[in-house]
Amino acid sequence: MTHDYKRNGTTTLFAALEMAQGKVVGECYQRHRHQEFLKFLRRLDEEFPGPVPLHLVMDNYGTHKKEEVRGWLKKRPRFVLHFVPTSSRWLNLVERWFRELSTQCISSRFILSVDDLKAAIQEFSLLGTKDPKPLVWTATVESIMEKLSRCRANA
Repeated sequence: MTHDYKRNGTTTLFAALEMAQGKVVGECYQRHRHQEFLKFLRRLDEEFPGPVPLHLVMDNYGTHKKEEVRGWLKKRPRFVLHFVPTSSRWLNLVERWFRELSTQCISSRFILSVDDLKAAIQEFSLLGTKDPKPLVWTATVESIMEKLSRCRANA
């Protein structure tokens, strides 16, 4: 952000990446609570019907820990949760999409309101769904391990 950056509101964006096609399903909410997370899970359940397992790679935010969410997930065993370690969001491929959203869409616009922000996110999402492309790792395991070793050495 620049020195004169002014925040004109926020929104919560829950997003899921369907890796095989590169399709992203996202939803903006006013708040970031377990109620909104449940709404998003229900959307995923509708968006991807059938018995196919849905593997959700998530950070360690508390929305999934609430009893209501845990109960909902228990009744739907096709939702398989995986958690990335703290400070390892980069391991989650949907984070690449968030970066592209930020650099290609949000930071290049003058956004005056939350409605403008939601519209920009919606527009970016629609462009990506017209011709989705899979997001794939191009780094080798060796190069990732080398970077991790350098990070540990500098810590």
